[in-house]
Amino acid sequence: MGRRDVGAGAQLLLAASGDERFPPEGILDGNTETFWMTTGMFPQEFVISFPDLVQINNVKIHCFNVCGLSIETSLAKDPVDFELLCEKELLRSEDQLQVQEFEQREASARHLRFVIHSGFDHFVSVHKVSVEGEAAND
Repeated sequence: MGRRDVGAGAQLLLAASGDERFPPEGILDGNTETFWMTTGMFPQEFVISFPDLVQINNVKIHCFNVCGLSIETSLAKDPVDFELLCEKELLRSEDQLQVQEFEQREASARHLRFVIHSGFDHFVSVHKVSVEGEAAND
C-alpha cells in the first residue's frame, strides 16, 4: 500500500479546552474555514486516534498564533505512554494561517497528541490536521 491520507476513520478523542462556537471536531473535517479555538492558558492539547496502527510519513497542521508545538505518538491501544515525535517553534504569520509540515521516517502510531506549549497571543486556533502514511503491521 502506498502513501495516502490515513486520516479516514481518525477520531478526535480529547481537546484540552472547548468553545461550542469553535468545536475541536473542526480539526479533522478537512475544511480550513472551520477550526478549534483554545480558551486561553497554555499548554493546550488534543489527541487524534486512528482505527489501526499507521506508519506516518507526513503530518501537516494549519493553525493560527501557535508558537511552541510538539507532537507525540502512542502505540498502545489506549491513548497512554506517549513519546516525543517532534517539537518545533513556528514562525508568526500576521494575516494568514501557519502551515507547518513534519516529515517523518519510521514513525508508527495509534494515537497522536499535539501539545501547544505557547502562542503568539492568549488564544490560538487549529484549522486542519492531515496525516499521510500507510497501514502498519501490528
